[in-house]
Amino acid sequence: MRRFFLALSLLLLMAGHAYAIDPGEALNDPALEGRARAISSELRCLVCQNESIEESHADLAKDLRLLVRKRVLAGDSDQQVLDYVVARYGAFVLLKPPFEPATWALWFGPLGLLICGGLGVFLFFRRPRREAQAPLGADEVEALRRLTGPE
Repeated sequence: MRRFFLALSLLLLMAGHAYAIDPGEALNDPALEGRARAISSELRCLVCQNESIEESHADLAKDLRLLVRKRVLAGDSDQQVLDYVVARYGAFVLLKPPFEPATWALWFGPLGLLICGGLGVFLFFRRPRREAQAPLGADEVEALRRLTGPE
């Protein structure tokens, strides 16, 4: 019984890595299908945003996969297909955005946040410590009693 659950767990873990492509979407020519899959693996699913359209099960990803295959069948080069999709959806659709001024925040943002966080931690631990306040003297305790009144 233990082996059954182990095998089932392994199958479920591997199922997440299966391609989302339907058999009806595949091109008859293996070379063109390979090109279409390579192009699709470079494009981000606009619904899931952390998967390529090749891995996504979203309807929009299916539409984009079909669009890529249509452009490949029309004779477009890989770059022409990518340029066509980027022209329609913007550079965000690329899983690896180009290094240009419009995407600098994507490239340098994580490093900037890390530096700011490290600087904040450094300044927090570097600031001078407050000395513990001395306990109240007898005259201060008496003045406090007079202010607060009898208990």
